[in-house]
Amino acid sequence: MIRQERTWWISSTMLWRNMDSSCKSIHWYCIPFLSFSFWILDHWLVTEQVDETTGDLAGGRYYSKDAIAAITLGMYTNAAYVAPARALPLWDGPPTRSGEMVLNMDWGGFVNSHLPISKFDAELDAESSDPACRAFEKLISGMYLGEIVRRVLLRMAQETALFGDSVPEKLRVSYMLRSPDMAAMHQDTSEDRQVVNEKLQEIFGISDSTPFAREVVADVCDIVAERAARLAGAGVVAIVKKLDRIKNKRSVIIVEGGLYEHYRVFRNYLHSSIWEMLGSELSDNVVIEHSHGGSGAGALFMAASKVDDMSSPEERDVLGS
Repeated sequence: MIRQERTWWISSTMLWRNMDSSCKSIHWYCIPFLSFSFWILDHWLVTEQVDETTGDLAGGRYYSKDAIAAITLGMYTNAAYVAPARALPLWDGPPTRSGEMVLNMDWGGFVNSHLPISKFDAELDAESSDPACRAFEKLISGMYLGEIVRRVLLRMAQETALFGDSVPEKLRVSYMLRSPDMAAMHQDTSEDRQVVNEKLQEIFGISDSTPFAREVVADVCDIVAERAARLAGAGVVAIVKKLDRIKNKRSVIIVEGGLYEHYRVFRNYLHSSIWEMLGSELSDNVVIEHSHGGSGAGALFMAASKVDDMSSPEERDVLGS
């Protein structure tokens, strides 16, 4: 059985002390949880329940002690990082053996007056199922990027006749454009943007788009994707700066999710934004790595670490400790 130095993993519910109560139900809806248990001696012996991002961090930490944070960039977004226990004054539980704790940031709920929220973002938020909540998530997660692009294209179609004299009816339908389709159009390098042409016809029923209109669509996708990637990069830099690791320590950031894994241009923008913010010399200290085995592996490692807590020597023998 795999053994790990035990670290306390703090549930994100602890952060709710400072959250608007109207957002709590949305938090549980958006963040999937993973649990692993071992069925031993006719009862549940070991169990761990963690959210996806914490599982990614646990997996990354198993492979490298330099892994200090994990970011999920997919249909939803979140971040978690490792911090010295003494830096978390609200924690009133027992001390940890390692002297460290993991803080689940739930950064999708971050709100700040300096966020670059456009009128399209404001309209999306007002019409969403959770208005005034999850502001950061609505700027950078895969669930919303395609919808932002659709709203921009709709306004352009209404005001500039981008797709002809009439506005395509399907362009008025919310969430018709998914982020994978947005990525396909954005990354289209074919002559005359043939992939963009095919997607416009398939999704919105636009069969007569001009080469100019297709270029505009690709440009809109580029602007929305770059903004999202740079905001995520700013979040990464903020975590590393908070932990005071930029100048003289190697920091590995574990990233998981379809936006990072499958959206090449988004991934490149994320990397380049970190380089720009830190400079060529300091950016070498921040290493972005794709998740090792996903969040499930990390949760399994955490469950295995609970072997040390078993009270019965016989139960330890069953697990091979």
